[in-house]
Amino acid sequence: MFVSNNLAVNEKGHLTFGGLDTVDLAVQYGTPLYLIDEDMVRDHCRQYKQSIEEYYDGKGLVCYASKALSCKEIYRIMKSEGCGVDTVSIGEIYTALSAGFPARDMVFHGNNKTEEALSFALEHGVGRIVVDNLTELKKLNRLAGEAGKKPTILLRVKPGVDAHTHSFIRTGQIDSKFGFAIETGEALEAAVEAAKMEHINLVGAHCHIGSQIFDIDPFKLAAEVMLGYMKDVYEKTGVVLTELNLGGGFGIKYTEEDAPVPYADYMKQVSDVVKQKAAEYGLPVPFILIEPGRSIVGPAGITVYTVGARKEIPNIRNYVSVDGGMCDNPRYALYQSKYDAVLANKADQPKDDVVTIAGECCESGDLLGENVPLQHAESGDILAVLATGAYNYSMSSNYNRNMKPAIVAVYQGESRVIVKRETLDDLIRNDI
Repeated sequence: MFVSNNLAVNEKGHLTFGGLDTVDLAVQYGTPLYLIDEDMVRDHCRQYKQSIEEYYDGKGLVCYASKALSCKEIYRIMKSEGCGVDTVSIGEIYTALSAGFPARDMVFHGNNKTEEALSFALEHGVGRIVVDNLTELKKLNRLAGEAGKKPTILLRVKPGVDAHTHSFIRTGQIDSKFGFAIETGEALEAAVEAAKMEHINLVGAHCHIGSQIFDIDPFKLAAEVMLGYMKDVYEKTGVVLTELNLGGGFGIKYTEEDAPVPYADYMKQVSDVVKQKAAEYGLPVPFILIEPGRSIVGPAGITVYTVGARKEIPNIRNYVSVDGGMCDNPRYALYQSKYDAVLANKADQPKDDVVTIAGECCESGDLLGENVPLQHAESGDILAVLATGAYNYSMSSNYNRNMKPAIVAVYQGESRVIVKRETLDDLIRNDI
């Protein structure tokens, strides 16, 4: 019935999330409201870690891609679960550090890292820096020399694999702002340059072929290409790359149409390719890093709204407006991303209506979905949009001077605020 097994209907006919009544949570904390199921987040971390143990003999690290959802409590959870984190800005590094997350277990990404950002990473001892381009490589070597440091780096490589996903979120093909292309020879050139640099410790290569991928074959092909690249680097430079970061991009179930691959299936099949190619090329099996983000927090989150106006346009469509929208979830406006929705206070009733869910922002494109099956909605109903744990809070904005919602974690039958709701004073805090 639901896209996630942490959702159910109780004796009141209300939607429950992690065992708690979402209508009660809406009343207690207000709406709009992000809810995150901590039990599910932890379970997903453990599934990935178990796969590393089983298929790579424990020689690997699960690095949560924190751009999916970054806040202090998430980093505390990752630390307690023994995961690393993938960061993409000073802000994410600083947030993780402020939560007590060890810098040595951070990976720092970005296609245009500033000197400030690289210096910050060097100062705080970030464990791995993934270098994106030759300009950055030279800059980092200089800054590391000035700081008396020798950072561990991986080179971000474009394996040329089409992940069959939305063109905005494909990052492994040659026409991408990210990484060094193999086809043009620049990836090998980067390794040659890095191997000669005095203040750089080149240990591995990284790739990421896209997001929301349901097919294992692109991941297998990417692994094969990357092992071939590691062979070429060894033959050209004599450097044995001992680490391979295979990125993330594992799809989740947003609607009934989606059919995600079980984590273990992906890990087993890709590990077979890695081991086979390493043996074929006479290379050691590399230490494997993976960077799941959406698949850890996406299904573990929902967003709860209060229905306001209902507008029926005969023979056109029915609009149901809520007290949020693109300011707390811009993904429909950006990608036409599909979600399942349910009226939390009518969850036991049939979805006998089809509506367009409209936000409250002053934009015609401020929608959360079109042609959405839903129970008959009226003012005051509580609407839950499912699988919103990833890229909702992290992409939220104050457009129209709206305040960002709170995040409430549900864990072992209890709830608690992990990010406070913004106030009017927060909106003007930096105004002069």
